[in-house]
Amino acid sequence: MNVSIDSAWKSLNKYQEELCGDKVEILQTSESDIVILADGMGSGVKANILATLTSKILGTMMLEGESVEEAVETLASTLPICSIRKIAYATFSILQIFHSGEAYLVEFDNPSCIFIREGHCVELDFSERNIGGKLVRECRLQVKKNDCFVLMSDGAIYAGVGEILNFGWTWKSMAEYALKCTKSTLSAPRLAAMLVGACKDLYMEHPGDDTTVAVARVIERRILNIFTGPPERKADDRVLMREFMASPGKKVVCGGTSGQIAANYLKTSVKPNMDEQGDIPPTASIEGLDLVTEGVLTLGKALTLLKEYDSEEIDVAFFDALDAGNGAAKLARMIIEDCTELNLFVGRASNKAYYDNNGLFDINVRKNLVLQLFEVAQNLGKLVNIKYY
Repeated sequence: MNVSIDSAWKSLNKYQEELCGDKVEILQTSESDIVILADGMGSGVKANILATLTSKILGTMMLEGESVEEAVETLASTLPICSIRKIAYATFSILQIFHSGEAYLVEFDNPSCIFIREGHCVELDFSERNIGGKLVRECRLQVKKNDCFVLMSDGAIYAGVGEILNFGWTWKSMAEYALKCTKSTLSAPRLAAMLVGACKDLYMEHPGDDTTVAVARVIERRILNIFTGPPERKADDRVLMREFMASPGKKVVCGGTSGQIAANYLKTSVKPNMDEQGDIPPTASIEGLDLVTEGVLTLGKALTLLKEYDSEEIDVAFFDALDAGNGAAKLARMIIEDCTELNLFVGRASNKAYYDNNGLFDINVRKNLVLQLFEVAQNLGKLVNIKYY
C-alpha cells in the first residue's frame, strides 16, 4: 500500500488579536507525512511564541528521526515558564501517516481527533503513558483510502459559549458536523474551510479563542504533469513530449505553441472550447491530455488563486472561484485538490507571441511564472520537480 495525504488547515484569531496562538506544521519525510497542531497557552504574542516553539521543536526532531519521547522531553525543558502559572504550557496533536499505511497519532491536552472512515465516525483505540511529566494519548492504526482525520484546538469546541449556545459546540457536535461535511466533499481544503466557517458563525464573527482545524485525508499518490513553453531546440520537441507522456499521472499543457507541439507528437489536432466565456482565454482539447490551456494569462490567473489559497485568508466563498469553468480555475483546482506531486516540463525557447510593444522579448515572463508556481506548490505541501529543455 502506497498512500499519501491530502492535508489542509485553517485558523481564526481570537477577536482583536493580530497573532494566532495556534500553529500548524505539515511536513514530509521520505517515508511519511506529518501534521502537527500546537496550541499555546493564552492568546496573542505569548501564545503564538509558545505554539511556534512547540510545533518547530516537534517537527524538527521528528524530521531528524527522534522519538516522540525525546521530542516531548525536549519541549518540557525548552519552553519558557509562565510567570503566573509557573508552567511551560502548550498543548499539541501529532499525526504521522507512513506511506506503508501505518498511522501514529499522539495527543497532549488537545481535543481528541475526529476519525471518519467509510461514512462513519469511528472511535480510536488510545492508550495513555507519561512522557517527561506529561500524560499523552497514543494510537496506532492501519489506514484505508479516504480515511479522514480532523485535528483541532480547543477553540473549536468552545465556539458559541454564551452567545448562540449555552455550553459551546461540543466535540460530539463538531464530529457530527464534520461527518455531514464529508457527505458533500472529501477535499481537505474544503473541509477545513467549512469547519472553521461554522466555528466563526457560532462565535458570531467574534472568536472568543484562537480556533484551528487541520484535516488530513488518506489518498493514493497523485501526480500532475505540466508542460509549458517550447524547448530551445526544435529537435527536443519529441524528447520533451516522450518524457512528459511517459510520466505517470495527469497531463496538462499550457500555451498555444506547447499545445501544437503536443498535438503533433500525439498525431491529433487541437480543438478549441469556444463555449467558454469570461476574461480567461478558453481551454482546448487534445486527445490523450487532461487539460490544455492558453499560456501566460492562464498561468498568471491560476497563480493568483493559488497564492490566495496559500495566504490562509480564505473561506468557503473562495471555492466558488475555484469551481469556475475557466482554464485558470481548473488548473488551480487540480494543483490544490488533485495533486501530491507536481512535475514541471519547461521549455526555454523564445516565443514571438511574448514580444512587448517595443519589440523586446521578455523571456522572464514565463520563467518568473514557472518559478512562482514552483514556490507556491511547495508551500502547499506538494513534492515539486522541474526539468528544463
